[in-house]
Amino acid sequence: MTTPWRTARRSSAPRVAAPREPVDPARIGRRVVRRRAKGMDAGAVTAALEDARFDPRQNSRFEDLADDVRGRAELAEWERLAQLLADAPSGTVYSPDTDDVVQAELAADAAAAAARRAELREAARIAARADELQALRDLGTLDQAEPAEGDEAARDELTRRADVDAWLAHALAAHRGHYRDPAAREEAPGLLTPPVLAHAALLTELAHVDELVFAARLATAEPEAAGALAAFLTHARTEGH
Repeated sequence: MTTPWRTARRSSAPRVAAPREPVDPARIGRRVVRRRAKGMDAGAVTAALEDARFDPRQNSRFEDLADDVRGRAELAEWERLAQLLADAPSGTVYSPDTDDVVQAELAADAAAAAARRAELREAARIAARADELQALRDLGTLDQAEPAEGDEAARDELTRRADVDAWLAHALAAHRGHYRDPAAREEAPGLLTPPVLAHAALLTELAHVDELVFAARLATAEPEAAGALAAFLTHARTEGH
């Protein structure tokens, strides 16, 4: 049985906080214009555009206001809306609900928000699984557990990984847990470190002596050499058949 590391228990409290969306002055400016323009006809938007053009001329006289990102964005948005209504049938009033640009932005925002929520859920799941692996290590029962999808990422959350690496290598070699799925085994090289992969390769070729500790030491110290040895043994076994 693997000797558990005597480390402090990890806190099960959530460690993942939702990132704050950075302030975007240009985006704020465009939203302000759209709120003001709602219900305006072409004439009213043109008048608002003239007012917006006057402000940059005034601001350009002052060095501290010359780099007005929001002001430039508002001016550009008024120009866009003026052109939009100029191309529309007479009497059309502006509505964000029928503005293709606005609707595309809203769809992109919704997709980005969904992706952020999915990332946060996955990060929370990985953190919880890392806590579970730590508890199994502390109890000395890690080697009895079945690895699950995502444990490769949970491994990175742990400060000491030698026993977890050995556990993953044994599971990969023996096709235990989610490694029963050939697709999971194909993805493993992109998720596990070279020493873990080399260890698993040696264990696969030395299945009848898979408890020999030299395999893990060799894989950790010289992963390339261990991988080459595993390939050589594979070739020798194949040729022998």
